[in-house]
Amino acid sequence: MSIDFEAAKQNLLQLKEEYQTRIADIEDHIQNPQDDLNEHWEDQAIAYRQNDMRKNLMVEAQQSLGFVDHALNRIESGSYGECEVCAEPIEAQRLQALPYATLCMQHAE
Repeated sequence: MSIDFEAAKQNLLQLKEEYQTRIADIEDHIQNPQDDLNEHWEDQAIAYRQNDMRKNLMVEAQQSLGFVDHALNRIESGSYGECEVCAEPIEAQRLQALPYATLCMQHAE
């Protein structure tokens, strides 16, 4: 089964936009919290915990955005869909599930 590079590129560009939006939303919420902190330390503790969770989600989104950018670069260089270890084709089902995959199933394990 051959790879539809244009469809893969469009899918990756859509993912890129989603991750960029997610990162911007999280950054905005961290910098401009909608939660009013009051005098109660319990409320402050909850707000700090929520900020930690948001920061973790932002790191995850930034990492995923990096993977997407790497996949887009691989499309441009002509190496998209090839395992970075063995240079064999990555399974089509794997690319559908994880469009920025860089390893075949054998080397991903």
